[in-house]
Amino acid sequence: MSFPLWPWTASAYAHQVDILLLFLWLLAAALSVPVVVALGAFALRYRAGLEVNREHRPSRNITLEVSWALIPFLLTLVFFTWAAKLYFEANRPPPGALEISVLARQWMWKFQHPGGQREINELHVPVNRPVKFTMISEDVIHSLYFPALRIKQDVLPARYTTLWFDADVPGTYKLLCAEFCGTSHSEMGGQIIVMEPADYERWLERTPSDLSLAARGANLFRSLGCSGCHVRSEAVDAPPLWGVFGGPVPLSSGQVIVADEGYIRDSILLPKKAVVAGYRPIMPTFEGRVSEEQLIQLIAYIKSLANDEGYPQ
Repeated sequence: MSFPLWPWTASAYAHQVDILLLFLWLLAAALSVPVVVALGAFALRYRAGLEVNREHRPSRNITLEVSWALIPFLLTLVFFTWAAKLYFEANRPPPGALEISVLARQWMWKFQHPGGQREINELHVPVNRPVKFTMISEDVIHSLYFPALRIKQDVLPARYTTLWFDADVPGTYKLLCAEFCGTSHSEMGGQIIVMEPADYERWLERTPSDLSLAARGANLFRSLGCSGCHVRSEAVDAPPLWGVFGGPVPLSSGQVIVADEGYIRDSILLPKKAVVAGYRPIMPTFEGRVSEEQLIQLIAYIKSLANDEGYPQ
């Protein structure tokens, strides 16, 4: 039976977090209970008016004092290592994860699947398959929280953050905003529906979607005139985009950065921030001309070119 302070676990990671928390409670009890018991015993034994020996011991028990400091230190070091392992695991999505874009705004969560399916405050995902979120906010700081998965990540304006999970128990679970984001913060929630793979495929088929996320980005890429420069052109010399995403990009400043979602977004809105080596800073800014949702579509299109040696039509 589930209750608000201890929801069901829907992933192996959530189960590991619960075990870590349980052992932390046991460690806290093991270190604090003897102190509290001794404090109470001494308070009774040496209370005012009681005839007892109050002289200090003539010698110290060095072994006891060192053990009392060293053993808790080693125990907490074990828990630090354990928690650090879980932290790094939660921040390293495996290759091949299902990528879903998340757009937060007051007071809703918008999820966009690679096939173009869109959901608001509700998310369908397959069981036993890693799912990776790339998230951004249109207004203030939000925080996407799945209690049953024991994961939470802030969603920031003008910056992408990521989150991943692998749910292994089908069912319907809550999703919440864990960051106070305004007057209707408490209403910014929804549910995640973990489905069997066959059920998820049927859901994708019956959910209307005219174009995939990358296809929408391709149309936008052409309508904004980007293909006039980034496709082979004799008039304008601009960096090619095929095979760029995920790889190193040398800059005119001498730095080398990785072409991730944040780099692509900045290149569209702040093109002079990181100019590619060998090219002039002549690209105009598209700030104010494209929305965050359109930026997600453009990035999805450029990501689709990562292993494509051809050129868009």
